[in-house]
Amino acid sequence: MSNHTESSPVPAAVEQTKNDYLLVLEPPQGFGAVNWHELWQYRDLLYFLTWREVTVRYKQTALGVLWAILQPFLSMVVFTIFLGNLAKVPSDGVPYPVFSYLGLLPWAYFAGVVSRGSGSLVANANLLAKVYFPRVLLPLSATFAALVDFAIAFLVLLGMMYWYGLALTLTALLILPLILVMALLATGIGLWLAALNTYYRDVQYALPFFIQLWMFVTPVVYPASLVPQHWQFLFALNPMSGLIEAYRAAMLGRPIDWFTLAVATGITGLCSVWGLWQFTRMERDFADVV
Repeated sequence: MSNHTESSPVPAAVEQTKNDYLLVLEPPQGFGAVNWHELWQYRDLLYFLTWREVTVRYKQTALGVLWAILQPFLSMVVFTIFLGNLAKVPSDGVPYPVFSYLGLLPWAYFAGVVSRGSGSLVANANLLAKVYFPRVLLPLSATFAALVDFAIAFLVLLGMMYWYGLALTLTALLILPLILVMALLATGIGLWLAALNTYYRDVQYALPFFIQLWMFVTPVVYPASLVPQHWQFLFALNPMSGLIEAYRAAMLGRPIDWFTLAVATGITGLCSVWGLWQFTRMERDFADVV
């Protein structure tokens, strides 16, 4: 009998074929494990997983997709009362409700992708053990599903700006690449945490605290101008700071701090590469440990 060994992107398995061959299927390691052509072939599955993520999220709820609006809107109301009216936090000359909502909306998208993406593998443990498909599709479905919430809540932002007499300019088109960068950042972090969560369930308990802490070191409900000058460089190392400030400036037609945005984009690239590498490095054991 002759032996023949081949490599395939399919998870490790050993199968005895006809009489003359022993076919060994092994997962490639490193970035070679990301088969982009295969991901494109599974695009219909990504659409299904995304749609399932959206429908399950609001299934058997009285308000349905209105929750996508209520969460950032009610947060805006609370911060407006306590920070805008009582604490008199400045808002760079913008009505505080609009100012805070401009920060809360992209932050809600980012936090939603990270939270839902980090738990996507554990939530689909039965699916992982039964059938092969690119595992990266599960965190990706959380990224696309959160875009639905963002789009719905964005309509409220447009209504608020109209109410306060704030006109849109052409710079508002910059929010499209900004949301793309934000999605890459959240997906990279979500990939890493999703892989880590399969080994250590502590992630799902610690993550809400760290997301809340991260929010308060990001200019979501206060302007970056409140940060002392000698802390500005460290402040810029938080990629969400540059992205939210650029998002707010684009919607209001104000100058964008391109240096801070460039730093945020560079860190986003590093986080995306790191998250993808960690995910592919641990992917071969997901079905066994999840």
